Amino acid sequence: MQHWNSTLGSSFILVGILDGSSFPALLCATITALYCLALTSNGLLLLVITMDSQLHVPMYFLLGQLSLMDLLLTSVITPKAVMDFLIRDNTISFGGCALQMFMELSVGSAEDLLLAFMAYDRYVAICYPLNYMIFMSHRVCWSMVATTWILASLSALGYTIYTMQYSFCKSWEIGHLFCEIPSLLKLACADTSRFANLFYLMGGGFLIPPLAVILASYSLILVTVLRMPSNEGRKKALVTCSSHLTVVGMWYGAATIIYVLPSSYHSPQQDNISSAFYTIVTPALNPLIYSLRNKEVTGALRRVLGKRLSSTHPIF
Repeated sequence: MQHWNSTLGSSFILVGILDGSSFPALLCATITALYCLALTSNGLLLLVITMDSQLHVPMYFLLGQLSLMDLLLTSVITPKAVMDFLIRDNTISFGGCALQMFMELSVGSAEDLLLAFMAYDRYVAICYPLNYMIFMSHRVCWSMVATTWILASLSALGYTIYTMQYSFCKSWEIGHLFCEIPSLLKLACADTSRFANLFYLMGGGFLIPPLAVILASYSLILVTVLRMPSNEGRKKALVTCSSHLTVVGMWYGAATIIYVLPSSYHSPQQDNISSAFYTIVTPALNPLIYSLRNKEVTGALRRVLGKRLSSTHPIF
């Protein structure tokens, strides 16, 4: 058997959902359309949150960070997958594989933590509205964002270095949409069972505690909302929370299959579908979920676009 991970000239072959599809051209077109939608919707949402002063509040600051993470996550995966299909070349270098793994783990883990902070933000806003700007001050918000990126990057760096130090000799083909740890460990020459168990344990550590925070926050929110005397206030709170809960459900549902459940409980095909869902579909849908039912965002979008159009076509 040939050990070939010692040089950066070595390459892997990515075998993702496009290669195993019955209609690869149609699937490629769908993925491309979703990527364009993700770029447009997240880009517009970031523009609106940045330019409209009425959205310069903690809730939308965190939402802007979510859009940024979604843009980064889908851009790490989707263009490579589409170009590989179009030029019929699925290879990825050893260094490229390590970089892709690090970026996907960093952004994905950061989004896990950010969703928990967003749930805490809603909890404070609804349960302690008078103290909201104290508990969610500018400094606190930036501390939350810094914490998500630092913890996620350190974790991803450790995982990436440890995974790529293995010698790979069983195959050159990674049976996945992108370079992901469980698929790479199957190619290693050494016994990786201990590291695989540690990976699932640590993966659960990045998913289960944030999910527990989210569930606890919304349980307390529900109790507070049911006690509200105003039907309009109750409806507004539920609409705001329902958008976040929808995003949480889509994200954690797919990520749990890959990073929490042991590999014996899901097939490589299920992993591919789940990965495509949270790296391609979810980033495209998140801005729509948050903006379509949010009058503040739609109003800000009209104001920002109105200003841009008026500045482009001045009236003399």
